[in-house]
Amino acid sequence: MQHWQTTRYKIDLTRPRVMGIVNLTPDSFSDGGRHAGAQAALAHCERLVREGADILDIGGESTRPGAEPVPLDEELARVLPVLEGAMSLGVPVSLDSYKPAVMRAALELGVDIVNDIKALREPGALDVVAGHPNCGVCLMHMRGMEPRSMQDGDPEYGDVVREVGDFLRERRDALAARGVAAERMVLDPGIGFGKRSEHNVALLARQHELLALGLPILAGWSRKGTLGRITGRDVGDRLVASVTAALAAVQHGARIVRVHDVAETVDALKVWAAAGLPA
Repeated sequence: MQHWQTTRYKIDLTRPRVMGIVNLTPDSFSDGGRHAGAQAALAHCERLVREGADILDIGGESTRPGAEPVPLDEELARVLPVLEGAMSLGVPVSLDSYKPAVMRAALELGVDIVNDIKALREPGALDVVAGHPNCGVCLMHMRGMEPRSMQDGDPEYGDVVREVGDFLRERRDALAARGVAAERMVLDPGIGFGKRSEHNVALLARQHELLALGLPILAGWSRKGTLGRITGRDVGDRLVASVTAALAAVQHGARIVRVHDVAETVDALKVWAAAGLPA
């Protein structure tokens, strides 16, 4: 798949694309509270676009392990003004939410992509995306249904890559059965979502196996706990590890990398491309 069809844009995936993270939450694991107000968040969006972000991903609820759900009205109040403002910045805008009512409101604004950590498993979510003529969607693997409990019980897998692939295949097929074209979908293996560090590393090393599903891969390694366990560094000191993981994901076939540190990742990908390395 050489492109990703979204509401307003047909995103060219012949080169890797950088999705910039915009957290509107006071309790995000990495940058909670830094961009919580609409004005600060829009300024951050503008900065990420200047730094080279190809896509903006805007979310109003933390999905870190142990995070508590945000009431619907509060999430809508956080995200809608920022989504509306970001729509004027000349890049595709993605909503990071699993709530069907938030998806519907965002799509009514003209938002381009629904990025759902639950892969449209919430009741009504599949209906919202299938009912839209051309929005893009990212289907992510998460063990269980709740971020607050996804790490409970020390997650176990027989073969994490095979099990993640089976899950993503089922969600892909459920959406296709509702008439959603493959060109609208990308898949995310869900690094850190109900997985131990060894599972995350296996998903990176064998990420290319997921390409057999026939859809583009989005990888989100930025500042994740596994990088801290590998390097021994706190969340604020994981820039080098995050950029390295993004490059490794691209080498193993990812077409979109979801990152906090846009400028540094964009620069790294430029050098990568200039060297003629596989991307």
